[in-house]
Amino acid sequence: MNAPVRCTACRDGNAFDIDFSMAFQPIVDMTTGRPYAYEALVRGPGGEGAMTVLSQVTDANRYAFDQACRVKAIGTAVAAGLLDGDARLSINFLPNAVYSPMACIQLTLKTAAAAGLPLDRLIFEFTEGERIASPQHVQTIIDAYRRMGFGVAIDDFGAGHAGLDLFAQFTPDIIKLDMELVRDIDSDPRRRAIVRAAVAMCAELDTLVIAEGVETPAEAEMLTSLGVRYLQGYLLAHPGFERLPVLAAPARVSAQQGASPTA
Repeated sequence: MNAPVRCTACRDGNAFDIDFSMAFQPIVDMTTGRPYAYEALVRGPGGEGAMTVLSQVTDANRYAFDQACRVKAIGTAVAAGLLDGDARLSINFLPNAVYSPMACIQLTLKTAAAAGLPLDRLIFEFTEGERIASPQHVQTIIDAYRRMGFGVAIDDFGAGHAGLDLFAQFTPDIIKLDMELVRDIDSDPRRRAIVRAAVAMCAELDTLVIAEGVETPAEAEMLTSLGVRYLQGYLLAHPGFERLPVLAAPARVSAQQGASPTA
């Protein structure tokens, strides 16, 4: 009974009837001081916090929500000027909501084509508060997305289930260090040791590392000294509602100091 509903949502994209929009936060390449990508973040229609929308997502509308987020993220980012530069667009997705990678991606492909957004400028981030229902299914999604030119990232690496078990099972292009690993890393030798090891591991496996939740210059300086080239957080820019925010001065200062080229 559920499959026809999902197929209808996949075809027309109109099944999610809760109004929402998107904000965008830059992921900054600290060697250039320029945005490497913008992460799309769910917001209410007037810029309200994500939970005003996420609290209304249920098992019944989860699939339609996942589809609607992709459409909204692409359309809003392009309208905000994404195509004026070369930054990528990073979209969160729910692996358990994708029942068939090739069927479920069709609306995304059509939306990107209509907006003029090349597929290799899209990144899909996955993480869940619950365990992945089927690791084999997730690997199938990752393989399909890669064949289409998308980047794939594990979000919140080091928090909950999004840790070494996911990294060992799957082959992401990117990992995003959870903010709990980033917080006060300049004064915490344990966090430094963990991040240093993660950077070395990812360098060996040709996986890019992004640190999220960076809030202080000391955190940014320590992370770049450990070889983390890409940073995201309030220090660099707060999310911009339906716009691509201007980077804060620390991004330019840190870029001038230089960062390790290790991804």
